[in-house]
Amino acid sequence: MDATAWTILAATVAILAAVVPVLFSAVGAGDKAKRRPLPPGSFGLPFVGQTLSYLRALRINTGEEWLRRWVATYGPVSRMSLFGRRTAFLVGPAANKFFFSNAAVSTNLPQSMARMVGRRTIRDVAGEDHHRIRAIMVQFLRPDAVKRHVASMDGEVRRHLDAEWHGRATMAVMPSMKSLTFDVMCNVLFGLGRDSDAAVRRELSTAFHQLVRGISVIPLDLPFTAFSKCLAASRRGRRTVAGVIEDRRAKLARGESSPGDDVITQMLAGGLPDEEIIDNAMFLLIAAHDTTAALLTFLIRHLGADQDAYAKVVGEQEEIARCKAPGEALSWDDLGRMRYTWAAAMETLRLVPPVFVTLRKMVGDAEFGGYLIPKGWQLLQSTTVTHWDPAIFPEPERFDPARFESSSAAMPPFTFIPFGGGARICPGIDFAKVETLVAMHHIVRRFRWKLAAGCDGSFSRFPLPYPSQGLLVDIQPIEQQSNA
Repeated sequence: MDATAWTILAATVAILAAVVPVLFSAVGAGDKAKRRPLPPGSFGLPFVGQTLSYLRALRINTGEEWLRRWVATYGPVSRMSLFGRRTAFLVGPAANKFFFSNAAVSTNLPQSMARMVGRRTIRDVAGEDHHRIRAIMVQFLRPDAVKRHVASMDGEVRRHLDAEWHGRATMAVMPSMKSLTFDVMCNVLFGLGRDSDAAVRRELSTAFHQLVRGISVIPLDLPFTAFSKCLAASRRGRRTVAGVIEDRRAKLARGESSPGDDVITQMLAGGLPDEEIIDNAMFLLIAAHDTTAALLTFLIRHLGADQDAYAKVVGEQEEIARCKAPGEALSWDDLGRMRYTWAAAMETLRLVPPVFVTLRKMVGDAEFGGYLIPKGWQLLQSTTVTHWDPAIFPEPERFDPARFESSSAAMPPFTFIPFGGGARICPGIDFAKVETLVAMHHIVRRFRWKLAAGCDGSFSRFPLPYPSQGLLVDIQPIEQQSNA
């Protein structure tokens, strides 16, 4: 190669060396300009982040204040670190819609819960699997199906009050409501008779009450730890449910039952494999048990503290009772007349939603509020922050059932979300409503109550709302004139 060739080659290389970095820089700058910034906030210390501070606030029931301070500091779209994971915290109705409806947002089941409950529940599957399971469950939980079980719920409530409340001077409300809702689930959801299936109910009760303790324990699977005991209880509960499935399958084959008899038979008839039926049965036990028990407990708490609301509920229930024969069970039409009682229940759900916050995960990049929420991040949504927003609910700390009394006063979308929202709204809303109304009808007509000495009505939110001393109340029976 001659000198001229070398000169040309050297010049070419020099030009490329100068131009190429500029081109790449320009391309990179363009990509960077298109890429949204991350939300403001802080990840805190490595691994720990804000976890300990957040859990401490939940334990002493200052979780709302903790979250509101965070929002006041960083705004409605922010970042933090919880449970060792980068987390975006979104606030407001638009954020709730994003949380419940965006395709990049998926469920976030902790491994510990997956091991205790199962991985194929209606809460955790997505896409066609979710639509399939939901469609089957809705067949049993929709209003025209639930109305067939009003009398059964009525009977369970009467028996519970006779056995647990009658003749007592004090009552811990939360444990009582947990026992009641478990009995209703066994009877209505699983078709387990009080006498014919007494042994199965006892097995399920023992396993279940050990299992629910696992929601708040450290997931350390070593011999003699609380978590290992919860896993053992889960295995026992799953074996019990498997036995119920075999019994229902045999009855279906013999033509002795139909899909509408109970949710296990409904799922069998819908073609779900046994493992999915077991997973969803275990999930229903926890979801339907704790949420309705909390609603009933805090409704009793709020009515005890608001005599005007209490008097309206009692008056409404007495009016219904006057149209019933002594001992006659409530009907679906009776429940439709309990408008103020359900408004009081809705206001209770606004003030104390059963689930304080929900965590999900990002399965793809998405933008919200001008910020990038990256794939792999955790997403935090707080029902309470929306429910206590004075721009949506004036005087949010005040118990005011009138907010929900008028059917024409529809809430803007994604502002009242105790049952979730979008395609994943809880399919058991009508079941919970019937159970709550039936229970309150008999409680307010048979007993008066007030907080017991030494019980201040306070509560914690870890892992779910639970009142001090289980909400210990002094109870006094009411002389019944009709519908005893």
